[in-house]
Amino acid sequence: MAIQEFSRGLRIMITGANGQVGWELTRSLLPLGEVVALDRSQCDLSRPETLSNIVNEIKPNMIVNAAAYTSVDEAEKEETLANTINGTAVGVLADEARKQNALFVHYSTDYVFDGNKPTPYTEVDTPNPINAYGLSKLAGEKSLRQVNDEYLIFRTSWVYATRGNNFLRTIIRLSQEREELGIVADQAGVPTWARLISETTAYCIRQSMLERKQGTFSSDIYHLTATGQTSWFGFAKKIVELISPIVNEKSKLSVVKPIKTVEYPTPAKRPMNSCMTIDKLEQHFGLKMPKWDSALKLCLEDNCIDILSQ
Repeated sequence: MAIQEFSRGLRIMITGANGQVGWELTRSLLPLGEVVALDRSQCDLSRPETLSNIVNEIKPNMIVNAAAYTSVDEAEKEETLANTINGTAVGVLADEARKQNALFVHYSTDYVFDGNKPTPYTEVDTPNPINAYGLSKLAGEKSLRQVNDEYLIFRTSWVYATRGNNFLRTIIRLSQEREELGIVADQAGVPTWARLISETTAYCIRQSMLERKQGTFSSDIYHLTATGQTSWFGFAKKIVELISPIVNEKSKLSVVKPIKTVEYPTPAKRPMNSCMTIDKLEQHFGLKMPKWDSALKLCLEDNCIDILSQ
C-alpha cells in the first residue's frame, strides 16, 4: 500500500509538541498524514477537564501523547501535579481517543521498575516504581488500559536530544565550565535518542494502522530503546570523547571520574538497573535497533554545532 493511499484522511494529534520526543514526532509522522501538533499552551495536561473539547474539535484518527511531567526530582515535591499530568490526563485522552475510534500511542518509562532485577526487564515483569515520577507514569499506563483497547505503549529510557533539558546537553555545558566531573557509575541503563524514538514510532504506527485495517491489530506494551547498556559515567565519557574534536578549544574538562550513587544524593531514588529487553519490539515490527553509542554518534554528527551554539 502506497503511503499516499495509507495517509489519505489520516489526522494525527500530537501532544507535547515542544518536548524532546514531541518535536521529533512532528517531523517523523508527517509522511503518514495530517499532523496537528499541540504544545502546552494549546493542550495542557495539567487541566484534564479541557482535553475533551480539544479532541472533539480536532477529531483525530490517532492521538500520540508525547506530553509528560518529566522532572524526576521535582515530582517528589509535586506528586499531585505529576499524577494529574502523567496519570489522570492520560486516562482522559485515552477515553477521548476511544470515542473517536482513534489509535492511542503513549510513552512510558523504565522507571516503572524498581531496578532490583539483575538482568534486563521484559514487558511481562511486574512494575514496582520507587519514586513519585515512576508511580505517576505507571498510573498513566493503568488509566489508559482501563478505558481504551486500541493502544500502543512504548516504554523508553534515558532519553536525550539536541533540545530541552537532558543529560547530553548538561554534559556538553559542564565540559566547558568545569575541570573535573564526577558521574554516577553504578546505575545501568540504555541512552536513547529522541529521534530514534520518533522514527521507530512512525514505523510502528504505519504497521499498526495496516493491522487495524486488516483486523489483526492487538494492543500491547513494547520497550523502545537502543541496544546495549552503559552507566551514566559511561554515557558521559562517550559524549566527551565524541565532542572533543569540536570543543577542544572551549573545553576546560580534564577528568571525568566514576562515583557511586551514595556520593550523589538526589530527592528521588533511581533504579540501579534500568535496562529493558527490546526483543518483542524487534520481532513484532521486524526492526533492528542500533547500539546506543552508534545512535549518540549520529546525533552529534548531525547536530553538535547546533547544540554548542544554544
